[in-house]
Amino acid sequence: ILDLMAGIYNYDGKNIWTYARVENGNTITGYRQTNGWARTRTVYFALKFSKPFKSYGQKSYDEKQVYKGFWRKFDQTKNFPEIAGKNLKMYFDFDTNENESIEIKLAISPVSQANALENLEKETGSLSFDQIKIKAQENWNSELNKIVIKGSETQKTNFYTAMYHTFINPTTYMDVNGEYKGLDQNTHKAENFTNYTTFSLWDTYRALHPFFNIIQPKRNNDMVKSMMAHYNQFSMKMLPIWSHYANDNWCMSGYHSVSVVADAIIKGNYNGDPKEALKACVETASKRDYEGIGQYIDSGYIPAEKNGTSVSNTLEYAYDDWAIAQLAKHLGETEIYNQFIKRSENWKNNFDKTIGFMRPRLADGSFKKDFDVLSTHGQGFIEGNSWNYSFFVPQNPNELITMMGGKKKFASKLDELFTMHLPDEFFADTEDITREGIIGGYVHGNEPAHHVAYLYNWAGQPWKTQSQIRHILEMQYKATPDGLGGNDDTGQMSAWYILSSLGFYPVAPGSEDYSIGSPAIDNAILNLENGKTFEIEAINQGPQNVYVQKVLLNRKEIKDFTLKHSDIMNGGKLTFLMGNKAKK
Repeated sequence: ILDLMAGIYNYDGKNIWTYARVENGNTITGYRQTNGWARTRTVYFALKFSKPFKSYGQKSYDEKQVYKGFWRKFDQTKNFPEIAGKNLKMYFDFDTNENESIEIKLAISPVSQANALENLEKETGSLSFDQIKIKAQENWNSELNKIVIKGSETQKTNFYTAMYHTFINPTTYMDVNGEYKGLDQNTHKAENFTNYTTFSLWDTYRALHPFFNIIQPKRNNDMVKSMMAHYNQFSMKMLPIWSHYANDNWCMSGYHSVSVVADAIIKGNYNGDPKEALKACVETASKRDYEGIGQYIDSGYIPAEKNGTSVSNTLEYAYDDWAIAQLAKHLGETEIYNQFIKRSENWKNNFDKTIGFMRPRLADGSFKKDFDVLSTHGQGFIEGNSWNYSFFVPQNPNELITMMGGKKKFASKLDELFTMHLPDEFFADTEDITREGIIGGYVHGNEPAHHVAYLYNWAGQPWKTQSQIRHILEMQYKATPDGLGGNDDTGQMSAWYILSSLGFYPVAPGSEDYSIGSPAIDNAILNLENGKTFEIEAINQGPQNVYVQKVLLNRKEIKDFTLKHSDIMNGGKLTFLMGNKAKK
């Protein structure tokens, strides 16, 4: 049966139109257009059976139409070569011998049925299912062997499952001839790059794209080029917010594509025009009518009366503005740097010193009176509460520590976050989160606090970063079908696992710096695309030995718990000496 009705979200109105055409005795083409996640998503397909069918039929589940025109003269239910409607199914009958198998090849295209046929022929040719399976396994093994680790079987299962998850998305969005549908709904051709879609940027700017900048820099270069294509084709001239199938889903807060662009350029992984990319970042961050940006620019924060996620928007814009400032500094654009480094301090306008938390602020400058630091609803935050978002200043932890009363008070507040009890009522209605995704009040199953455990390094208590990272790795990642403590969000949760298992994490992408944690594997060799290798060795690490006694880069001690991107890409060896007692 060819079911053109099925989908993950099969609610009324999602299927806009479907079409199927019998090309010959074993080949069918068609398309389905849906309205939902990507409001104008059209997927064309070509389907080929390994032997001809003897007959076929179709059924429409649409409401009957008063007038069906000329086609009423035909019986469309059996052996009729075309079918169109919103809710359709087809069946195919074959003459088969006992235990005979029929192989079905399916290819898709964002552009046309003809391209889907071409994809089918050029991608599969005369290859059998088993041959294609072997080819896919070889391709995956090549990618997974970019990092070779030593550890327990459970660690290997978790680690390579995480690598598999990180490489699934973003997805290639073009045909074998380079054609794809653009944001203007016209057909474009990717010249000298692979075009990608499925950019869940609110999630993935944090760790997934920084991970690509280490392990798959060429692929990440293509992703930035895809974002620039999105910007150039888009009528609003903006970089993507949540790019998907020639649409922007406008999901979540921030304009985090600027972080991905800045991080790639600063780390030397973009071969396009960097100044044109900076222009795109600035233009995106200057769209006054988008999600409170105008008020953010004028007042330094978004008034709570104007926006339900006013605080998280302000905090995330401030980080993104810092990323733009770093890119401008990198390119010698002083005026742009000064403008955006000033904007990056806007987070201070939502910090209420009287209670020590980020808090919604009204247009008259006063803080919202009816406020609950634990609630995730109606408090100005998206997929998080004030307890988690109050630590979201990855671009300037030192200033945040000062505003929270100094290192000792800041560390105590982090302690409270990880040890408090969060009552069920405060996350019962939060999407993707259950008790398993929470440690104390720290919500790992959603992304805003993914950097928080590393902030102990700035508070002068790095041993607490080390113990908390290992606790999170153990509690939130298990080698079981339900082993993730939240939605993987196109690879962000998995990228956090990989980088943290290796012993470092990018607290603020847009910088060369990685914050050092506690490696959870015995040894790892990173086979870099530049031909060099970077080895990580954790001597004496184990479930009890989570504390770093000393860390050496090419035999020289690192004392500031900071690793540089260039340190990795230059090749060499990072050695951790581990123990069971915190080294204070």
